[in-house]
Amino acid sequence: MDRCDDEVRAWVARAVAAVEADANRSADTHLLPFPLPAEWGIDLYLKDESVHPTGSLKHRLARSLFLYALCNGWIGPDTTIVEASSGSTAVSEAYFARMLGLPFIAVMPATTSPEKIELIEFYGAKCHLVEDPAAVVVEARWLADDTGGHYMDQFTYAERATDWRGNNNIAESIYEQLALEPHPVPAWIVVGAGTGGTSATIGRYVRYRRHPTKVCVVDPEHSAFFPAWESGDWTVHIRTGSRIEGIGRPQVEPSFLPSAVDRMVRVPDAASLAATRVASTVLGRRVGGSTGTNLWGAFGLIAAMRAAGQSGSVVTLLCDSGERYAHTYFDDDWVRGQGLDLASYRDTVERFLATGTWREPRPADPA
Repeated sequence: MDRCDDEVRAWVARAVAAVEADANRSADTHLLPFPLPAEWGIDLYLKDESVHPTGSLKHRLARSLFLYALCNGWIGPDTTIVEASSGSTAVSEAYFARMLGLPFIAVMPATTSPEKIELIEFYGAKCHLVEDPAAVVVEARWLADDTGGHYMDQFTYAERATDWRGNNNIAESIYEQLALEPHPVPAWIVVGAGTGGTSATIGRYVRYRRHPTKVCVVDPEHSAFFPAWESGDWTVHIRTGSRIEGIGRPQVEPSFLPSAVDRMVRVPDAASLAATRVASTVLGRRVGGSTGTNLWGAFGLIAAMRAAGQSGSVVTLLCDSGERYAHTYFDDDWVRGQGLDLASYRDTVERFLATGTWREPRPADPA
């Protein structure tokens, strides 16, 4: 930084105020009931993170990361911001970078949906696409060094930058919004893992507030979190990138806190997309692929609760809008090109919604 310390401190103070003002003027996200038969005695809620100014759960993370970096003295008035992302975090960080007048470079897999690329560029940022999804972090570090900028590193700092004890984090918001519901303390909260920061925040919060709620993390194909959890080997590395944008990583990231998680479920990508499409029909609006992953896990848990004669509530996240995936998850040609057959998984979801019973597709079914 070439400016004098007093000028930089004054700029940082204005930047922090601007980011805080964004949080203050943005209403909290909605908690939407997902329609299930009343006689089941189980309520399902979707925390609708798509209504954030940048349209996804990652708006919270980006705001926290910027505040963390500003207060640590890592960002100044001339800093180029660099991030490795599958898209949504980059969209949100580009928004805050533009707010502060800072250049931003998003390093992303070349397979990132064109809708997300357009959104990032709308905020004046540059997209640096990488053919190998496993190389985005290395490339982002290199670009930050080359430009003299700051690598934001969501995968390391997600769980550190968020105040898990409260401050209107997502967990505190969920419990406040459930206060007047029939089952105000959920039996389960179901989330996916990208950085692992959301599951860490929720897991810590429920323990801090002494709630009996359990946390279930759902993991897509081509992700290291579930195989690492299953084997206890946290060095697992996957070469193929996740098809479900926003969740799944080739390695277990520093922000993932396995001790804050009660259960993990591996969700086939075809199951995620089948749940995505059925839920979009039920809700009358398109939801993203990671929301489908979340719902597949939530549906299985609810069916198990019913089989055990339990009542209660389950909460999961509506992470972003399906309009960002018109050329991928909602494109039949793209789905076929990925070798995915949704039929048996769609049958499972539709049978569950009609009867409350859950039967995984047979192993012989296409995955």
